[in-house]
Amino acid sequence: MSNCYLIVIGGGAAGIFAALRAKKCNPDARVLLLEKTAVLLAKVRISGGGRCNVTHSCFDPKELTSHYPRGNKELLGPFHRFGPKDTIEWFQGKGITLKTEKDGRIFPATDSSETIIQCLLGEAKRLNVEIGLRQKIQTIEKTEEGFCIHLKEGESLHCKKLLLATGSSSQGYEWAKQLGHTIQKPLPSLFTFNVPTSPLKELSGISATDCELHLKGTSFRQRGPVLITHFGFSGPAVIKLSAWAAPYLFEKGYKADLIINWMPGSTPLPKRLMKKLKQDLHADCFRIEGKTTHREEFVTCGGVTLNEINFKTMESKICPGLYFAGEILNIDGVTGGFNFQNAWTTGFLAGS
Repeated sequence: MSNCYLIVIGGGAAGIFAALRAKKCNPDARVLLLEKTAVLLAKVRISGGGRCNVTHSCFDPKELTSHYPRGNKELLGPFHRFGPKDTIEWFQGKGITLKTEKDGRIFPATDSSETIIQCLLGEAKRLNVEIGLRQKIQTIEKTEEGFCIHLKEGESLHCKKLLLATGSSSQGYEWAKQLGHTIQKPLPSLFTFNVPTSPLKELSGISATDCELHLKGTSFRQRGPVLITHFGFSGPAVIKLSAWAAPYLFEKGYKADLIINWMPGSTPLPKRLMKKLKQDLHADCFRIEGKTTHREEFVTCGGVTLNEINFKTMESKICPGLYFAGEILNIDGVTGGFNFQNAWTTGFLAGS
């Protein structure tokens, strides 16, 4: 039986960052990270079209929480302890140059997620964080000394502390349940709207920069850019609306009426769109008949119930020595770097 101070399960952003922090705080302790696949940081690699939207330049913790449909109250304290400024300083301290775009999103200056990946993996190597790839876990057992991880190959690993950073993996939720936690039903968040009957399909590719969206009969509203697509609507306002309304839309089978005010302000519309609206549309209500989720934007709402977690440490209130970080929690943000900031923040606290 192999003994560790901490075992982190999950080789994504939250898991890696937590392992780095734990090793930094406990340089003589054995920290082991287990990943079921052959690749670490897979979501980091594809996020932002391969550019990796590291964080956002929203530096006020209270304002920052407003970008999280779930977890906003719980994240206020953590953001005071480790927020976007801390994330920026951390990466810059490792020699990574970051840039801020007009909409506040922050990327590596190289526009390559590989820059962030190599930074994190290089730091793991420097700190001597042990990493096990292709690790298939059979069961997790709570013991008097901590936890026992039984691998499918027959090996057993023992640790004093255990950190679950398994993202939206169903197996991660199952382990959390077995250790006493309750799970809010995982549902898709951040998706686009399918509108088969849209009269605007011929304008696919045209965007309106300032629109007001409203799901009819609800209080769900968003304002911002809308992109017309061959299948319906996309763009920041649509994706943000999908996040806030994710549970509602799931209950409705992703069928709802979308009301669009194309000109809530004074921003002019593209000429082709204005011409089409004048000619063909008698109403700005569109019937949503499904969703489309893009791999690089996929986020799940739902997960470990938040009132079961101590957000000062990310430790379980139910199972001492068990910690959580990242998307396994019932926390999700809108697009713009907010989900990665949740990973960095909760990973930092869990590893501390």
